[in-house]
Order: sequence, then C-alpha cells, then structure tokens
Amino acid sequence: MSFTTYYTASSLDGFIADAEHSLDWLLSRKADSDGPMGYNPFIAEIGAIVMGANTYQWVIEHEPDEWSYTMPAWVVTHREFEAKPGRDIRFTSAPIPEIYRQMVETAGDKNLWVVGGGGLAAEFAEHGLLDEIIVSYAPVTLGSGAPLLPRKQELRAVETALNGELVCARFEVVK
Repeated sequence: MSFTTYYTASSLDGFIADAEHSLDWLLSRKADSDGPMGYNPFIAEIGAIVMGANTYQWVIEHEPDEWSYTMPAWVVTHREFEAKPGRDIRFTSAPIPEIYRQMVETAGDKNLWVVGGGGLAAEFAEHGLLDEIIVSYAPVTLGSGAPLLPRKQELRAVETALNGELVCARFEVVK
C-alpha cells in the first residue's frame, strides 16, 4: 500500500512561499540532498506526485524547459494549462479521493508525494489520505505568504535532524 507524504520546506513562521510566491529565501540555503531527510533518498521512493495549480505555475515559470519529475504527476486545477510533450502530467479537478485512487494504481509499490501547496495537503489530510509531513525549516521568517498547512491538523513528531542550514522534522498525521 502506498504511503502519502507532504514533503516541503517552510520558514520558521510557517510559510512555504513568501507573499510574492518567491522561494528565494529557501533556494539560497545550503543542504545536502543526500543527507538526513534529503531530497534524493525521498524521491527515490516516490511513484506518483500531486500538486496544486499555483505550485505547477511556479515550476513552469522558473524551470520552463525542465521537468525534474520522472513519475506521473497530477495537477489539481480548474485552470487551462498547455500540455508539454514528454511529461506525464494529468490536469484534473476530480475529487481528492479519486485522484488518490488513480495515484495509488499508478505508483505500484512506491509512495505518493503531495508536492504542494498547503491547502492541497490539508485536503488530503481531511480525507484521511495523508500519512506524514516532512518539513525542512529554513532559518528565516517571512511575516506572510502561503501557509505550510492552512487548517488545524494533529501531528505526532517522530524524527528530527539537521541538514546543512535546515532543521528537518518528520511528523505522523494523527488520524
């Protein structure tokens, strides 16, 4: 059975992007992609990803000629986006449980990643479909922006680590 993780980074005051949707505050930080709770060991276990329209828009604006994901991706949106050749991207406005079922069928024995944003992760949690949250906290406060998780959610801390400039924490979602 697939395990679903919201894997993200946050400012100390709980924002995943600043008020202008910038990640400059994060991209300038040093961390080891192969280190504790690093990206490389995490992504190796992922068989399908899902993101919201704002996250997808950010990715295509900042990396228009690149697509770093090799697994199928669902983009939850009501907007129209141009399909890019060679990328397995599925634009959908289906209910979260249906998207989850499709992802599980596609991922095989691998896990699922809720890439972002926080509202989408909260929707997965509300349906009992989110198992854990892994957050890499950057040593900065933003004051405003896109919240890490915009709804109340009970979590249980299960692991912490230091990775370069980031303090990483793994939380189990209390169901």
